[in-house]
Amino acid sequence: MKVFYTTVVLLGLACMSLAFSIRPDNAPVNYKCMVQMMNYTGERAYVVVSLMDPEGKYVKTLYVQGDDKEWYPDLKAWWKFSNGSKENIDAITGATIGNGQRNIISLTFDASQMDSGYKLRFESAVENQEYYMVDAEVPLETSTIRNTVQGKGYIRHIRMMPN
Repeated sequence: MKVFYTTVVLLGLACMSLAFSIRPDNAPVNYKCMVQMMNYTGERAYVVVSLMDPEGKYVKTLYVQGDDKEWYPDLKAWWKFSNGSKENIDAITGATIGNGQRNIISLTFDASQMDSGYKLRFESAVENQEYYMVDAEVPLETSTIRNTVQGKGYIRHIRMMPN
């Protein structure tokens, strides 16, 4: 009888543990993201972080570094998607980031987007200089999301950590 009760209790604990560890597909996941900039000359950079679907199409804007809307059209691909009207980005803007600086931002997306072909795209632009449509891309893959991703323009590298 004692073995039966012990088995029932252990089975119950295992089921409860499993129930608490399973996250609904649409549950939000939060990551801290460190953006380290290259050493370059010129003004501070505007950087947009967008969620891209497996086909490379914009899903939504997760973060904008730079709060002067006058310069948003310089981020050409993102602006074509957002155009300042498809999304309310007022609550997710921050200061521009400059030469050699780093910034830590918080990004949130759905758990269902992990290991499903989604990516985070980092676009960057500096006034009167180059525009990088894909300065860096971070695949939302459980096995690699913590890896350092090198930038191709103003961004030196990106690091992601669970929040």
